[in-house]
Amino acid sequence: MSKTTVIIPNYNGMKYIKDCIESLLVQTLPSDIIIIDNASTDGSVEFLKDNYDKELTCKDGTRILSRVVCLDSNTGFSNAVNKGIELAKTDYVFLLNNDTVCHKDCIEKLENAMNHKKKAFSVQALMVSLKNPNIVDDSGDYYSAIGWAFTDGKDKPADGFTKRKMITSSCAGAAIYRKNVFDIIGGFDVAHFCYLEDVDVGIRAKVYGYVNLLEPQALVLHAGSATSGSRYNEFKQKLTAGNNIYLIYKNFPALMIILNLPLILLGIIIKAVFFAKKGLGKAYFQGLSQGFDKIVKNRDKKVRFKADNLKNYFNLQIELWVNTIKRFI
Repeated sequence: MSKTTVIIPNYNGMKYIKDCIESLLVQTLPSDIIIIDNASTDGSVEFLKDNYDKELTCKDGTRILSRVVCLDSNTGFSNAVNKGIELAKTDYVFLLNNDTVCHKDCIEKLENAMNHKKKAFSVQALMVSLKNPNIVDDSGDYYSAIGWAFTDGKDKPADGFTKRKMITSSCAGAAIYRKNVFDIIGGFDVAHFCYLEDVDVGIRAKVYGYVNLLEPQALVLHAGSATSGSRYNEFKQKLTAGNNIYLIYKNFPALMIILNLPLILLGIIIKAVFFAKKGLGKAYFQGLSQGFDKIVKNRDKKVRFKADNLKNYFNLQIELWVNTIKRFI
């Protein structure tokens, strides 16, 4: 019996979803599949129901169960994957974007990494460009004291990433998670809707003493921006700006916020100028405003400081400073 269930959130993913699922049927370590549809309108619901809402036969003859769950409205990434995690009965859950194609040993490599590190909350696959697999799309997230989340591999040669390494958080577009840890730290925060929800849950796990890893031997091809439409757009910038403000309030104790505040403000100013030049300045400031609204509405979700986690907060603060240096060198 597999230790992993693959969870695929889908929203209007007709263009990519077939290739995504078919890549799971040739895995060296077959796993059951749960597809959570966020009220798609492009025909993908009907396609999925007709073809993948049943028992499937993998290339090696293994029989797996594929299940399609349809939501009544687009509730966002966080709610969709939470539904899948609740339904999964395995030790691990592999969250996977619908615009991806997995190399045949991807799940096996991810499971091996999880088995090797008992304090691992998540392990991310190396995401490479679907159009050019030699180029990295995402190599894991780092969060910095300047209030920025970033990946160090974007657009770099994939052959430069060969060794497993620590990261702040895994990109939930292609990452395996230890399911029982969600019972301790909570699931993906639906207040995020989408964007930075994976950074939020990764930081929460670190507060509780868990770690997150990149496993570059596990490869996933990724189309990128298949749902939002582009790398920079009004929808994405509003949500990202707001979610970032909310993330800082939610996960860091008051002392950490005060300590990092000058750098956080500097980060906001730099991004405001950057997005203003791209014609997205208004969207960015609207997003910041929405972030403060989220704080007011979700005060009960703030991670409470516990003395038992003091060492973990100290390590996290050092990581924030190191990542700030990493971001600018």
